[in-house]
Amino acid sequence: MVPEKTRSYIVITPVKNEEKNIGRLIESMVNQTLQPELWVIVNDGSTDRTVEIIEDVKKTNNWILTISLEDSDWDIGIHYSEVCINGFNFAMSYCEEIGIEWNYIGIVDGDMRLVKSYFEKLIEKFEENKKLGIASGGFYSLHDGKFKFEHVRIDLPIGGARLWRRECFLETPYLPTYSPDSVSNIKAKLRGWKTKVFNEVTAFQMRRTRSAKGLRTGATYQGRSSYYRGFTPIFALLKGLRLLTKYPFYPGLWYWFGYFSFLLKGMDKIDDEEIISYYSKTRMQEIKNLYFEKVKKFFKIGKNKESGS
Repeated sequence: MVPEKTRSYIVITPVKNEEKNIGRLIESMVNQTLQPELWVIVNDGSTDRTVEIIEDVKKTNNWILTISLEDSDWDIGIHYSEVCINGFNFAMSYCEEIGIEWNYIGIVDGDMRLVKSYFEKLIEKFEENKKLGIASGGFYSLHDGKFKFEHVRIDLPIGGARLWRRECFLETPYLPTYSPDSVSNIKAKLRGWKTKVFNEVTAFQMRRTRSAKGLRTGATYQGRSSYYRGFTPIFALLKGLRLLTKYPFYPGLWYWFGYFSFLLKGMDKIDDEEIISYYSKTRMQEIKNLYFEKVKKFFKIGKNKESGS
């Protein structure tokens, strides 16, 4: 069995008006088979009962803390990453101040619900692979009242319920940027860390991804994020086409609007040559390799069927 001390972890959660969902998250965190040493919930100016619900639970769980930021307009852009950074900085400073040891650090968004063994299972994966830097479970999101499994690349841990190894997190700090989870995955991979999604460990998102303010806003954000991170126009066109093949189709158009409106305005991009280079060069090659392998697999299966008939 892995010693308890080496399995210690801390978590932060950014929240903004999550009264409909925060109760489910709290229940799943309190019932984790391996509880965190500290859970910092960052209130970003909620105006509903979110804080009231959290304060009630804190009375019987002294490992849950809250910090409140000044009221601000809700934003899924760079602001989200800044809220998370506030949480990380507070959590690490608090741990240092009162002597809490931690070996892993994570984010869980306020609209998530986790299986009871979520963090214990992830930490087991970290212990099996010392080069694993970032991990998450697979996840289902709520579509019209039903949970649907979200297929994501196995090497791209999700942003809403992820865990870092301490050394990886300190080597590749969480940055103020669009899509901070994607950026952190790249930073880790470029430094030799493994990043992985373990679909057998499950999380549930109580709304569709990027739909908190509607699919149109979410798709526009996605396009702006792609521009900001250095996607080439060709890559953006292909990504928009891919979105157009999925119901309800129109997010592909709003993705293009987000990307090309930023392009035409000459908006600033991330001030990080490493990230720009990755998205403008390396990522396209990765996509080519991925689809090449899929085509090879398809024809291999077809040949096997023919030889077996």
